Amino acid sequence: MGLLIEGKWHDQWYDTDATGGRFERSAAQFRNWVEADADADFPAQSKRYHLYVSYACPWAHRTLIFRKLKGLEKHIDVSVVHPLMLENGWEFAPQQGYGDQLHQHAYLHQLYCQANPEYSGRVTVPVLWDSQQHTVVSNESADIIRMFNSEFDAITGNTLDFYPESKRTEIDDINAFVYEHINNGVYKCGFATEQSVYEEEYDRLFSALDELEQKLAQQRFLVGDQLTEADWRLFTTLVRFDAVYYSHFKTNRKRIIDYPNLWDYVRALYQVPGIAETTVMADIKQHYYGSHPMINANQLVPKGPDLDFSQPHNRGQIL
Repeated sequence: MGLLIEGKWHDQWYDTDATGGRFERSAAQFRNWVEADADADFPAQSKRYHLYVSYACPWAHRTLIFRKLKGLEKHIDVSVVHPLMLENGWEFAPQQGYGDQLHQHAYLHQLYCQANPEYSGRVTVPVLWDSQQHTVVSNESADIIRMFNSEFDAITGNTLDFYPESKRTEIDDINAFVYEHINNGVYKCGFATEQSVYEEEYDRLFSALDELEQKLAQQRFLVGDQLTEADWRLFTTLVRFDAVYYSHFKTNRKRIIDYPNLWDYVRALYQVPGIAETTVMADIKQHYYGSHPMINANQLVPKGPDLDFSQPHNRGQIL
């Protein structure tokens, strides 16, 4: 994340002073859509699109999960930014294995300006790039995972559906709840600059986690017995919680491991084939503890905690 304003880079991409100490996330600006229709502006084609991600970012992690689950790895290549995000925003470091495989850019903001030389706004991951039109299709993770879910099925032959039509209203409702109080809720705690705001958001976060703990005592997944995109959207926050958010963002009432049902649930999702390799804890920890000197001035990265997501779970066969 980062901000380009009138051609000048700003690493302070949020402004709590203007919002009474409250963190507010701005909306993505590229919202085009890849479609299965060959006549669409952005038709689904193998090797046409390129995905830019950070292993550290929970929003980008969603797209890596869907790329894996939907068999898109042979069809959509990936470039990964370095986990540290400092004065230049997201950077590439090819000598360390974090290179721009498509353009050899040094910084992600160069990609945004390649798509739109007048671009002014947040520079975020994920980014879905069209290598034919040389532009950003989308930098909204919620849209990208839905494109991956359905629009490439004729190419891959993979018909797994994580957004089934019969459950869309329920999925949308739980997504809104999880986004507001958990996905974004940890950030609203971590970046609050007023005590009262922090405590308010802290209470909302743990009220939501308590509610999901009870829900998962009665059912396997968030919308019943079927695994959906709602579960994967929650997973990327839960898998980071104990290692990062609990301490770094001061969300320290309870760890996920202290919630029997949530801990069982996150282990079950982690053990779905291919998911563990999308979850790079070293990058996750390096990013958060090293990229926010306003929170962690010395940028020290904790050695712990010891987390074993491979322990047996009680959710049964997932896929």
